Amino acid sequence: MDRSVLSRCLFISAATATVVGATSGMERLHRAAKPLMVPALLIGLPKPVSALGGAMVAATVGDVLLIDPDDDSRILQGAASFAVMQAIYAELLRKRGARPTVSNAVPRLVGWVAAAASMARRSPGVAPGLSAYGSTLAAMSTLAADPALAPEARTVAGLVVPGTDPRSRLAVGGMLFTISDALIVVRRLFLRRVVHRRIAEGSILATYALAQALLVEGLSGE
Repeated sequence: MDRSVLSRCLFISAATATVVGATSGMERLHRAAKPLMVPALLIGLPKPVSALGGAMVAATVGDVLLIDPDDDSRILQGAASFAVMQAIYAELLRKRGARPTVSNAVPRLVGWVAAAASMARRSPGVAPGLSAYGSTLAAMSTLAADPALAPEARTVAGLVVPGTDPRSRLAVGGMLFTISDALIVVRRLFLRRVVHRRIAEGSILATYALAQALLVEGLSGE
């Protein structure tokens, strides 16, 4: 079996099991499958990419730490791991010609400020660490949205339309990562019923998994 096909099969299986486990309350399935998602993507890299591999290792460490999304100490440790990952992604995007633009940066900055303010009011114990992580996410997502990354892709109102070129899907990957982390804030601050928290956790993991797949695929080639 082709390595890229094997990678996708393993990733889809791990991601599906992770989402199902989290949504249904099957903790053993969730705990077993979640740490396998990003390594499955790593298998499919077409050639050694040391920096991208480093980001994926940091992501895997973060995934393990955040298996329990309600443990504050592990949340902060996981946020630190993901901040490393986002910083590496951002640097790889920069090296590929991405630059921040006002139209891309402003909405992400506004979202970051709103999330940071909500966390400071309702969950001050983790607010500084998560807000710091949020700044790295905003930077990565802003760079991922730059149309210069996929010069041949179609754009609408300055937004890249995803196409056959994996680079054209980097913007969607950055956006999905932002949505996933925004849902983390919503789940933590506003949801109390178990069923609602499980549905939210499943949505967080589904958008996260797809974001990782699109970013890794888009960054793995020149």
